[in-house]
Amino acid sequence: MPEYDVLCIGNAIVDIIAQCDEAFLETNGIIKGAMNLIDAKRAELLYSRMGPAIEASGGSAGNTAAGVASLGGRAAFFGKVSNDALGEIYTHDIHAQGVAFDTRPLKGEPPTARSMIFVTPDGERSMNTYLGACVELGPEDVEADKAAGARVTYFEGYLWDPPRAKEAIRQTARLAHAAGREVSMTLSDSFCVDRYRDEFLALMRSGTVDIVFANSHEIKSLYQTSSFDDALAAIRKDCKIAAVTRSEKGSVIVRGDEIVTINATAIKELVDTTGAGDLYAAGFLYGYTTGRSLKECGDLGSLAAGLVIQQIGPRPRQNLRREAEQAGLL
Repeated sequence: MPEYDVLCIGNAIVDIIAQCDEAFLETNGIIKGAMNLIDAKRAELLYSRMGPAIEASGGSAGNTAAGVASLGGRAAFFGKVSNDALGEIYTHDIHAQGVAFDTRPLKGEPPTARSMIFVTPDGERSMNTYLGACVELGPEDVEADKAAGARVTYFEGYLWDPPRAKEAIRQTARLAHAAGREVSMTLSDSFCVDRYRDEFLALMRSGTVDIVFANSHEIKSLYQTSSFDDALAAIRKDCKIAAVTRSEKGSVIVRGDEIVTINATAIKELVDTTGAGDLYAAGFLYGYTTGRSLKECGDLGSLAAGLVIQQIGPRPRQNLRREAEQAGLL
């Protein structure tokens, strides 16, 4: 029996979240809706200009691991923090969620990563991320027992920014496939896709990645087309399963000739879209690793995403398993 349902690999980041207006983004040269990579100096500048903020452990794949655990799944995480105050916060939070996290912290510089996230009145989040200790994640941090012992390994496309993380991903994927497991990734961000389009396509076409998560902007960027239908037709040929989210339009899941359409979960108020894709992946992967149909997987993903966008912060405050049971999904 596998020891874990899902192993997530990602940038271990503490989110610092504040609300702002559109003018703030323009004045500070922030690309709306994107993940903007910044250096330490810019991180200090933006922090000094932020209004009242909430600190919350984040990072895309870490959010997914927390979501899997909240649903009752067995989740593990690889990610690098520094031996500092933010690193301690991150480690405490992910352990408190029930996720196995044993990556050795970095001693000394650079510090633990942080992302200044500005949320505009429409709920859209614009991220400004200083990667800090994340760039030090490397092959030496791969725990072979977890890599071979998880039903599905899931990693974020953002990991293609820090160079040594690529080696860690490839090593984990080799161990996973050798043990008969599957590997999945999220495309993360359309700007990230622009940076690594050829490498992402190669990961899919080589069979390194079996399952792909994306939103409509990312999949169109991947195939350099303005047509969602054309992009969906293309990705069906390139990977075993693709799950593509479309905000209020729900999501579409494809596996070979099979197409499953999923409705979005009805919400009372859109507060903050941070973590929506991460929690969709959590719901889907929990369903997938516990043997459910693609429709059931998509419904679980839709529920988890719908809950997290009605709060500030990227990790669910509710018990997702209880919510899923009340919705008749478990």
